[in-house]
Amino acid sequence: MRHSIPAAALLCLLLGTVDARAEEYQVVTEEWAPYNYQENNQLTGMTTEIVRAIMTLTGSDFEVLLQPSMRATQILKHRPKTIMYSLFRTPEREPLYKWVGPIVEESIHPYQLANTPPVNSLEQLLHAPQITTRHAGLVPQMLQSLGFNNLDKSATESKLLYRMLLAGRTGIIIGDTDAGVAYYSRQLNIAPGTLRRIPIELYRSSLYIAFSPDSEDEVVAAWSRALEQLRRSGELERIQRRYEEAAGR
Repeated sequence: MRHSIPAAALLCLLLGTVDARAEEYQVVTEEWAPYNYQENNQLTGMTTEIVRAIMTLTGSDFEVLLQPSMRATQILKHRPKTIMYSLFRTPEREPLYKWVGPIVEESIHPYQLANTPPVNSLEQLLHAPQITTRHAGLVPQMLQSLGFNNLDKSATESKLLYRMLLAGRTGIIIGDTDAGVAYYSRQLNIAPGTLRRIPIELYRSSLYIAFSPDSEDEVVAAWSRALEQLRRSGELERIQRRYEEAAGR
């Protein structure tokens, strides 16, 4: 299919112009605390620190860019030699990329206000008046696959989930791991005990680093060895513990 000039221009804006840098690896990530996020104009987070430690061990000097979620995944799909973190390794994604990990195993639960009637079963969740989640990404796709027909996908970022819940604009939110909920609770000064974790684990998986399929096996293997070195030395656990302690876990 031939692109019209406007469509081609739009594609270049989305993916970045492929020029002399096309032969260089580029690392992309999205705003998803506490794993990768921007604070004081600096990219930080648990997985960000791990990726930087890997690059130090491997001597990699790759550009790291924070992008909106959908743009980051499109860059990973279409730009040669692209690396993205942090991704859940799902059966659908498995054949699309080369993988380094696991980094950390996490799960996703629904949350509600503690002073509202408690929801305790999947049946209650499925029949709740409204569940708010992010507008795109793995979580809304997963919820739809589970048969949820009561989704409000209006939140364009995680913080909006909590603001909508606190304002009474929704009764249940689903979007972050427990560590993420703890992070945003601190960011938004939500008092302890305000939120209640609904005791239904909707998703559990490990976070990985994904490489575009054209990436050289030698580079992927070097990153895998570096991650294992971090694991054996205890540095991986030390990085994770810092963020878990900050989250009050």
